[in-house]
Amino acid sequence: MSADRLTILAVDDESSQLEDLARLLRSFPSVDDVECASDGHDALLKASNHRYDAIFLDVRMPDLDGLELGRVLRRFASPPQLVFVSAYDNAAVDAFELRALDYLRKPVSRRRVQEALERVASAVDAAEHDGGNGRSRPSGPPPDSEMIAVANARGGATRLIARNSILYVQSHGDFVRIVTDDGRYLLRATLGDIEARWQPFGFVRVHRQYVANLARAVELRPLLGGTAELAFADGQTIPIARRQVAELARRLGV
Repeated sequence: MSADRLTILAVDDESSQLEDLARLLRSFPSVDDVECASDGHDALLKASNHRYDAIFLDVRMPDLDGLELGRVLRRFASPPQLVFVSAYDNAAVDAFELRALDYLRKPVSRRRVQEALERVASAVDAAEHDGGNGRSRPSGPPPDSEMIAVANARGGATRLIARNSILYVQSHGDFVRIVTDDGRYLLRATLGDIEARWQPFGFVRVHRQYVANLARAVELRPLLGGTAELAFADGQTIPIARRQVAELARRLGV
């Protein structure tokens, strides 16, 4: 974590919830100052006149809501990191499209706020490293660690996961199943869409039902009949179509 402590703007039109969030944020030693804004317009005015490391903002607010505010902030020359706070899951995908660092469900827990602050601090540190001696504000996480909004496969709440934590993606009806080191999640998308969008980041269609993150693969195992399987460090394997075996062997240096 950077030696510089974080400066944060908290935004919520519900005064009691705004006070609770600000109090919680101020309780962390990594936080230097927390300012408050009671609506989107107030937040935009403050953000135009002061540089914040992050803005923790509610989604549902009158007039200028959190997503609209986030879109405006993203056009700043040096935009702050965005952490959305909401009682609802249905804006998580939009938050992901704005490259938010996190999406917290109300009532927010101390553990989740700590996780969000750690992400903010890491992004600020990365920006400092890239920007030399001057403290610059990050424009978002690195492309290979872009946050993806997913739903727990067992019906849990929507959460954001880093794309580079994904092992593979599997076709699953109207959804795709996202498999990571620590869980399985669902995303409303097609496998073809995932293949097209994530190909620049090392994701390859290895089978009609699977797209693999080659950066996370550890072994290509030949099978009878000219097919093969791709193995990951945790022991999971996925099938490789016969026509893909030679190309994958070349790419993996086998």
